[in-house]
Amino acid sequence: MLDWTADYLQEGERYPVLSRVEPGWIRSSLPAAAPERGESMGAILRDFERVLVPGLTHWNQPGFLAYFASSGSGPGVLAEFLTAALNQQAMLWRTSPAATELEEVVLSWLRQLLGLPDAFEGVIYDGGSASNFHALAAAIAHAVPDAGTRGLIGRSDVPPLRVYASEQAHSSIDKAVMLLGMGRQSLVKVPVDDQFRMRPAALASAIAADRRAGCRPVAVVATVGTTSTSSIDPVNAIAPICEGEGVWLHVDAAYGGAAAIVPDYASIFDGVGRADSVSVNPHKWLFTPLDLSAFYCRRFGAFRHAFALTPAYLQTDQPPDVRNLMDTGISLGRRFRALKLWMVMRYFGAAGLRARISNHLELAKRFAAWVDHDPDFERLAPVPLSVVCFRAVPRARELDAGALDQLNSRLLARVNASGEVLLSHTRLNGHYTLRMAIGHIRTEEAHVRRAWQIIRAALSGLCQ
Repeated sequence: MLDWTADYLQEGERYPVLSRVEPGWIRSSLPAAAPERGESMGAILRDFERVLVPGLTHWNQPGFLAYFASSGSGPGVLAEFLTAALNQQAMLWRTSPAATELEEVVLSWLRQLLGLPDAFEGVIYDGGSASNFHALAAAIAHAVPDAGTRGLIGRSDVPPLRVYASEQAHSSIDKAVMLLGMGRQSLVKVPVDDQFRMRPAALASAIAADRRAGCRPVAVVATVGTTSTSSIDPVNAIAPICEGEGVWLHVDAAYGGAAAIVPDYASIFDGVGRADSVSVNPHKWLFTPLDLSAFYCRRFGAFRHAFALTPAYLQTDQPPDVRNLMDTGISLGRRFRALKLWMVMRYFGAAGLRARISNHLELAKRFAAWVDHDPDFERLAPVPLSVVCFRAVPRARELDAGALDQLNSRLLARVNASGEVLLSHTRLNGHYTLRMAIGHIRTEEAHVRRAWQIIRAALSGLCQ
């Protein structure tokens, strides 16, 4: 299996990036019930290659240029192997001192690279959605201290609560307010400027209007690297508003935060040190296999208060400065996720991580320049990080908005059908928009150049 994994990481380009199986093919290719008697690993692995590998979308392929890349680097893959073998459950310090304390160490390393103040303490979650959920849960507990005991429903002493995020914020914010019992109507979408960044003046106006209406603002979510365009909200201007209003500020830097370790891009974290909480996903752009989200909080005592609950069977005598990870979220079970981030950071070093991210940033600028100089294409958003948003506008054809959308949808389907690359899409200002997101550890200029050739050839074929 190690040999197969090594070959896969080395020669992954032999597979089409996007799976070509038909819906239901995998189900129909496997037995409908579990075997009565055990089978050999040889037989299991043969079916793995015969049935499951064709049904994979290969996120570990350098031609993966969709969504946000997630690289399973070699050190991270080996760490996952060890994690499964060790099978640690780090709910209490004593159930795994190594997993508990390594998490503190490696998150301190990352915090220093990001330039966050020492006051921020960290904890690892599975993904950015969980980090955002816990941030908003902590914000509610901070605004309504007895919410954990008395709840929020039917209370005359608690006015309607409000959370604010830009129109470009991740959908996990919508889900979090739903799951926290506030309802989606409590989420105020703040307008953005022509670079798709939250407008601080619009935020201040929205908060003031809600206060006049008798609502209680509890949290603002600013984004460093939005999903559609990688836009960066002006945290430096948002933070003073939150401080003046006594509102929790959470910064969702799941994708973009990693770029802050590059000196020329450190400014993207200007003002983030004034936030109450921050999330960064090493499984996106720090070459750590899924799943690992680093969550930091400047009010960690209040944060633990929001989640700490110790049943009798987990009560232990231990020093007061010992951390139990079960007190930092809704999960009692805690995998040894810190091990893979620790191994990745040690193997590549800060310089190696910076060099790879810098290369991706430069490749995005290069691709954007190719788009800008081609009269058959146009760019639809700035390129602050490594995502390029564009569409085809063939000069030889007069097309209305609907026809242009249809053409670009067909263009994306044709490009992805090539098997060599995978792009994704979004909508910007009502336009169907193609996205190239460069962030895979093995993506080089040759892959980006080849993608551009495929895109241009696909457009030529559609316009004949």
